[in-house]
Amino acid sequence: MDFNIIRVARVVLNVSDLDRSRDFYVKTLGFIETESDSEHIYLRGLEEHVHHSLVLKKSEKKGVQALGYKVASEGDLDKLALLFQSKGLRTKWLEKGTQHALGRALHVHDVSNLPLEFFCEMDGAERLLQRYDLYRGSRVQRIDHVNCAVPDVQKAYDFFTNELGFSCSEYTANEEEKLWAAWLHRKPCVHDQAFMNGVGPRLHHFAYWLPDPMALIHTCDVLASVGYADSIERGPGRHGLSNAFFLYLRDPDGYRIELYNGDYLTSDPDFKPIRWDLNDERRQTFWGHKAPDSWFNETSPFLDIDTGEQVENSEPTLTQKKPEFII
Repeated sequence: MDFNIIRVARVVLNVSDLDRSRDFYVKTLGFIETESDSEHIYLRGLEEHVHHSLVLKKSEKKGVQALGYKVASEGDLDKLALLFQSKGLRTKWLEKGTQHALGRALHVHDVSNLPLEFFCEMDGAERLLQRYDLYRGSRVQRIDHVNCAVPDVQKAYDFFTNELGFSCSEYTANEEEKLWAAWLHRKPCVHDQAFMNGVGPRLHHFAYWLPDPMALIHTCDVLASVGYADSIERGPGRHGLSNAFFLYLRDPDGYRIELYNGDYLTSDPDFKPIRWDLNDERRQTFWGHKAPDSWFNETSPFLDIDTGEQVENSEPTLTQKKPEFII
């Protein structure tokens, strides 16, 4: 590839009530609030040395504005723009200063109609990794990955691996060897971007890394003690696929956030992707307990980069007779 995408770096969400969102993300989960105004809250984890990795934007319209990826250089942005344009995909430039704390950014719609963002520059912030006096709630460290439902996983997989330079760590296939879900990465761990078969494009969840498995359990205690027990949707548990510990929560606007710890290194060039059979229930939860129906059926809409309206969805190309088992 002529460009270098480093990692998933930020998510931008519309939320209905900033004070209510602050209570959940900052006061309860322990995100660091870098900055805020009457329309935005900018959040980061304790390990992160940049201005933010999560933007909460006040709006009456629910939706995900962008999934942001950091690239290595300004030149990478120009090369990415040429790639998307050569495929007949929409692009939009946002100059430095258009988005707070961010340099020049390229917004695009990919082959699945996902609204993606690429940027190189973001304002810095104090890294608080060893400020243990500030560790509260979930002790959130850093953004880890996003997972999206798309109608054609193979199409999304081909574009991200062949055109954007992502590698596959694990995947799920059915009896006909049709690709049902895939976990793709740029940084050397299990995933930055996951795709699952479903009505889409829609966001299933975004995920943050915690320092250890006990932080997930402590999160449940904190949530229950302050009246957020109903926000716990699934877990704590261990995934078979990725081997990681997980806890899924729903925020006040219904967005799903996964708190995550304990996957593995994928940096070796001879690493071989791990295949999971679609009917192997261990891949969703290694310990065997089932996920609630909401986890399979409820996702969040994406917003168009030009109109701001919800992106049109399509039905999946694959169907399954048995219950879905995906992470």
